[in-house]
Amino acid sequence: MTDTIEMGRRSFLKTVAAMTAIAMLPPAAKKAHAATTAKRGVDYPILTEKRTLGTGSSAMEVSALGFGCMGLNYHRSRHPDKKQAVYLLHQAVDHGITLFDTAETYGPFINEELVGDALKGYGDKIKVTTKFGFNYNGNKVTGLNSSPRRIREMVGQSLKRLRRDYIDLLYQHRFDPDTPIEEVAETVKDLIKEGKVKHWGMCEVSAATIRKAHKALPLTALQSEYHLMWREPEEDILPTLQELGIGFVPYSPLNRGFLTGMLNEYTKFDAPNDNRAGYPRFTPEAMRHNLMIIEVLNQFGRTRGITPAQIALAWLMNKAGWIVPIPGTTKLSHLEENIRAADIKISEKDWKELENELSKIKIMGDRYPADQQAQVGK
Repeated sequence: MTDTIEMGRRSFLKTVAAMTAIAMLPPAAKKAHAATTAKRGVDYPILTEKRTLGTGSSAMEVSALGFGCMGLNYHRSRHPDKKQAVYLLHQAVDHGITLFDTAETYGPFINEELVGDALKGYGDKIKVTTKFGFNYNGNKVTGLNSSPRRIREMVGQSLKRLRRDYIDLLYQHRFDPDTPIEEVAETVKDLIKEGKVKHWGMCEVSAATIRKAHKALPLTALQSEYHLMWREPEEDILPTLQELGIGFVPYSPLNRGFLTGMLNEYTKFDAPNDNRAGYPRFTPEAMRHNLMIIEVLNQFGRTRGITPAQIALAWLMNKAGWIVPIPGTTKLSHLEENIRAADIKISEKDWKELENELSKIKIMGDRYPADQQAQVGK
């Protein structure tokens, strides 16, 4: 009887939370939600859990799962047309996602433009993050540049493309050895005073650099690759972030789609618009070998009714309450699959058993080609 009452209470609280989330949506999103729900007449996942990146004046509350926008029109082979991509982003907001990640270098520029067109009008109901750190010749990246002048130039251009008055979280995309991090921090601090930026973060840097940057200007979040096939951040990065009260935003939480179980040695990547075509971990030989990981995930999820992608995302979210993964997708069905991962509850004992099984598999292939690997971990 007690269990029944508790289940009823949980259901009631979840329903209230979902209704509250829907009530806070902009009018257009409410209308879309009503139409979609009426059409389906079935369970409709709403992400209600919130998490906080950073602490104190640097804190930023977001949905427990974000949306990585890059693959909507860049670096993921064939992609939807603009109309479908805009629809999917509207659906993401409608489903409760409030954190959307892009960068000037995605394209370059075209991904920011898409995000700006799709999310205009949502205002402070959502958080949009972007990144600086490169020079360009036309639409070609020509090198690193985090000079104060370049940062200001980038922010001005990004605000126009994003159609926003400010950037919620501005990341340094890659560490620039020619510009002291204190100088970068001072520039961002000025942009915050001017109201053009709300918070700042960094991507793929060492624990030592995180400490220097945080001392100069408190960081809200670090963005880095982290997933079941790349756990190096656990050594130095995660302990440092926890100590300093900095949030963590894992990109490629599904290892660029591999942890969905939908890729194999016969998968063909569109080289002009898919960076995986040149990554050591995505050669046919490496993917054939690494499918052992998918077999373990399938076996783990079969008796629990969950997919490999949901296992990978739930595992990340279970690690700490200040971790917010940003999976990307081009399909509504995968968006909903990802959102349902937030409701998965698995015991620590079972997580340990899964990790033990995966630890027996030696992953084949580096995560980056040598030239790109040289830019991270500075």
